[in-house]
Parts: sequence; C-alpha cells; structure tokens
Amino acid sequence: MTATSPVPFLAPSPVRSTQVEVVVPVYNEEAALERSIRRLHRFLTAEFPFSWRIAIADNASTDATPEIAARLSATLTHVAHLRLERKGRGRALRAAWSASTAHVVAYMDVDLSTDLRGLLPLVAPLLSGHSDLAIGTRLAHGSRVVRGPKRELISRAYNRLLHATLRARFSDAQCGFKAARTSALREGLLDAVRDDGWFFDTELLVLAQRRGLRIHEVPVDWVDDPDSRVHIVRTAWEDLRGIARLAASAPLARFLGIGVVSTLAFAVLFLLLRGPLGAAGRIWCAITLAARRCSSSPSRCRAAPSPCSTASTRRPPTASSSPCSSSPAPARPSPAGSR
Repeated sequence: MTATSPVPFLAPSPVRSTQVEVVVPVYNEEAALERSIRRLHRFLTAEFPFSWRIAIADNASTDATPEIAARLSATLTHVAHLRLERKGRGRALRAAWSASTAHVVAYMDVDLSTDLRGLLPLVAPLLSGHSDLAIGTRLAHGSRVVRGPKRELISRAYNRLLHATLRARFSDAQCGFKAARTSALREGLLDAVRDDGWFFDTELLVLAQRRGLRIHEVPVDWVDDPDSRVHIVRTAWEDLRGIARLAASAPLARFLGIGVVSTLAFAVLFLLLRGPLGAAGRIWCAITLAARRCSSSPSRCRAAPSPCSTASTRRPPTASSSPCSSSPAPARPSPAGSR
C-alpha cells in the first residue's frame, strides 16, 4: 500500500488542544459542499461543548470542489482543507486521521444524512476513555431511518453476511458516521487496514474487534440521500473481495490450515514407515512425529526420516522394545512340571 502525503492544511491550527476533529471526505461535491459545511459549522459553534475542528478531505475531485473547500477554510474559523491526488474515501480518511492532533477523530458524509445531534453521544464515550471506537447504527433499536426498500435490503443483507462470515458483533458497518480515539488508531490499527475505498470502514471495525477494542454504538436518525455517489454493484463486489480476504486471515482459518497440514504430514509419515514397521507401530510413530512437528508451527510439519525405522535396524527387538518394534516378544518358558 502506497501512502499518500496530503498537502499542508490551509487553516492555522488552534492554540488550544483540539478535542474532536470532524473529517468530511468529498469527491466532486461542488453542489452540496458549501451548504453542508456551513450547516455543520453553525451546529458545532452553537451546540457542541468540546473544542472542535472541521477537515475537508478532498480525494481527487475534478470539479470546483477544491476551490470551494479552500474558500471555506479561509473564511470560516476552525475549518481546514487537505487535497489528495488519488481517489478513495478510505485513503482520504487515513490521510486526515494520521495528520490530526485531536484526541478524537470522527467523520461524516458530506450529505449530512445523519442527524447532527448524534455527534455528542458518539464522541462522549471516547473522550471519557470508556470506548475506543464509536459508530452510528441505522439497524439498532431506537434508530429512525428514512430510505427506500432496496437500500434497506442491501444494508441488512451485507451486515448479516459480516455476522456469518467474520463473526462481527457490531450492527452497522456502513453508516457514514464514525469516530475513534486517535491513540487507539495509532497503536497499529490504522496501519493494519489495507483497503483505501469503501471497505475501509468494515475492515477497521473487524480488526478493532479482533484486537479486543471496545466499540460503542449509537442509534441515529438517518435520511437517505437520493443523490448518493455510491455505485452499488462495484462497491458490493469490492466488499465481497474484502470479506474473503479478512475471512482468510481469521484465527479460525489459520487453525483449519494447521489441521490440514497436520493431516498431510501424518499421511506422508505413515507411507514412509510402512516398510520396516507393523501396522500398529507405523500408526503410533506417525501420530507421535506429526504431533511433535505441528505443535509449534505448521511450517515444521514436513516429512523427515523416522527414528523408529532407524532404531529397528540397529538392534534386534526385545520384550522391552517401544511400539516401533515389529517383532513380538519371545514366549516365556513354562515352569517345570506344568501341563
């Protein structure tokens, strides 16, 4: 994965430490950008109790979006702008979150489909240290969602697929309303995320869950944007590829891989030992050697010369021989006078 270096922020950093930075990733959003950023700015100024900053993350827009973002950062306080020359929402979030100096970083879609009053309950558990990540959910009890049946079906099916294949315990991976503690992201979590597109959110949450991080969920009020830029078929295909990649790297998949290698090692050893040993002896030796070699790493599960076969050619079997011996113990002579 190639890291993309963002251009410096156009707006100066505030003097005091910023508690929350809200990133708005955009691509060709000249129609909605100014209206949404001004609305978000008014809300944060009037109703948000923590120190804040807005970062407009433009990922390779080809319309007037860069000029509008630059103008907003120059005229509105606590608004910054960064420009990336490559597309990808995940790439934009990675660049903005990596450069942030805030204690908590969040992001929301530029259409502001999520009610902004959900921002405070989203970031409060992170600022208090109770949770590591927080997500808005449209699928939990208490959420109010307005959208068509097609998108509702796709969203529910996608999250059911995550639960079945990746054992996900969060309810909504795709809602564009998330936040995280900066310290949690920089402890290797953000670097471990490979996707730079729409699957970025899902991969971030799955890896956080596997690391034992606490994920807080907030039921949100959400209204669908009919002018969404998401291409459903292409995004669904990329999501399926990402799910397959994460499933292959899961602990269960690694465990099954070790089981397959162990079975193959047992079969190879069984075939190698079939000449000098009896059936019981070669089975016992194959199991013992396979277990020893596979106990620490599947890479050690490889065929090797059998110590049992070597031992059987050096000395004749005795009554005290190991199970590797292929000859039965000599019969004990009968006592004198016995019948």
